[in-house]
Amino acid sequence: MSDFTVDARGLSCPQPVMETKKALDKTPKGKVTVLVDTETARNNVDRFGKSKGWDSTCESTSDGYKITFSR
Repeated sequence: MSDFTVDARGLSCPQPVMETKKALDKTPKGKVTVLVDTETARNNVDRFGKSKGWDSTCESTSDGYKITFSR
């Protein structure tokens, strides 16, 4: 089981999704946290993770959003 954090703040789409894909591919089971700073990136990353079979939770932070994927 592995845990990863991806800091995708400041990256333009589709980079946050691409970075999330790399982390999810490395983590067959565990938890991946993704930090993004726009609502568009939050929506795209969340949708991508769910499409790959991951459960997710999203929360607002002082500088954007924190999306946590687990399985």
